[in-house]
Amino acid sequence: MPISEQTRADARTIVSRYPEGHSRSALLPLLHLVQSEQGYVSPEGVSFCAEELGLSLAEVGAVLTFYTMFKRKPTGEYLLSVCTNLSCSLLGSDEIFARLSRHLNVEIDETTADGRFTLERAECLAACDYAPVVTVNYEFFDKATPDSAIDLVRALERGERPEPVRGATVCTFREVSRQLAGFIEPEFERAVAQGAAHPEPGEPVDSRGTEPIGRVRAGYGVPGGEPERVLTDAKAAETYGLPPRLDAGGTETSGPDTVGTAGTGAPATGTGTADTGTSETAVPKERRRRRSRGESGAGRTGGTGGTGGTGGTGGTGGTGGKE
Repeated sequence: MPISEQTRADARTIVSRYPEGHSRSALLPLLHLVQSEQGYVSPEGVSFCAEELGLSLAEVGAVLTFYTMFKRKPTGEYLLSVCTNLSCSLLGSDEIFARLSRHLNVEIDETTADGRFTLERAECLAACDYAPVVTVNYEFFDKATPDSAIDLVRALERGERPEPVRGATVCTFREVSRQLAGFIEPEFERAVAQGAAHPEPGEPVDSRGTEPIGRVRAGYGVPGGEPERVLTDAKAAETYGLPPRLDAGGTETSGPDTVGTAGTGAPATGTGTADTGTSETAVPKERRRRRSRGESGAGRTGGTGGTGGTGGTGGTGGTGGKE
């Protein structure tokens, strides 16, 4: 796909914004510019950027493939991004993606036959307190549900431009790419002016309705508190177990350590430590674990004595425990 003369002129405008000798810094906006014309970055677009900036194809390709906002195949008029990272996934974003996939008859990173919609899974969209999150050409629609996501797509299908919960009104993918290239036309400025400010978080939403959600105390994060699941200490211990105790060497131990006698010289540089062993009554799992490893039932080896100072005698090692 050939690059138009208008895009070539705009590319020169972008490069002129950078100091002489630093034109390679214009690569990111130049890729967005190509994407605003082509709807993606084609091989011809890669060659164009390389020629304009004096870079190799490999250098341009390295940047193109690193950033997920640059697309390497034709993208629809509306890019639907469903966050499926942890917070959103726990609150039902996988169901949202599945419903959109069925409604549009596309899979991940596919575009509808009419070229209007591309559906993708997104990594964290930096709005975990508003999960689940769906964006349309990077504009946010928070606390989404499968039904609200379908309503959003149907509005776009009717030619409407739904208003995001914050930020500018929805533009097409090519329009937003041109904005990211640094060209803010009057219609884009109006879109920004008409957008909503960042809202206060509402009640937490679990789109699956399968788990209770509580709130932490007010003052944590934002006024009114943040939504989160509440797991008591007792429940956490029951589910995950108690953390093991480790000695200074990183060895798991379940009893107190004994300390060897320091050397008589001055100064003594260390003290011996010993594991006193564990009883079957106190920690039965320890016995079973050691038996499964083929170890004997004898107590563990005592600690190493401390090193004596100059002219002194080293500390006596602790005595190993017995079962």
